[in-house]
Amino acid sequence: MSLESVRHYFAERAPEIAIIELNQSTATVALAAKAHGVAPGQIAKTLSLKVKNQVILIVTGGDLRLDNRKLKETLGTKARMLTTDEVLNWTGHPPGGVCPFGLEHPLPVYCDISLRRFAEVLPAAGSIHSAVRISPEKMAELTDAVWVDVCQNAPPSA
Repeated sequence: MSLESVRHYFAERAPEIAIIELNQSTATVALAAKAHGVAPGQIAKTLSLKVKNQVILIVTGGDLRLDNRKLKETLGTKARMLTTDEVLNWTGHPPGGVCPFGLEHPLPVYCDISLRRFAEVLPAAGSIHSAVRISPEKMAELTDAVWVDVCQNAPPSA
């Protein structure tokens, strides 16, 4: 159903964006980059975190890791990753297919500035076999995302 919720989301908000479905898994950054023929940084990975009593999503470049100090400074407190069950319950998407589109529950979305290095990024689309090609700015616009700087050793954005 998760892929279907993303299909519905794009049909309503951005019908010009096509969902790419592949026969191979794109559940990890390495698999997705290879399958789509792009640099790992272009894979927009969506991380599900709990901050106090709120669940949030942070979309980052696939080649980067969160910087706990920057994250705490930005959010005002520590965050923890959701468990697999929590990810599915909150987003409606399975791990490896999590994206900021077609969510089970409305969640705040943050986009790391590292995504701006690329004209186009590829977030998952609700399954481990799907993705979309989208500009970072369009993704942020569609999801009402807030731009943040929360990754380690992030190259300067373009």
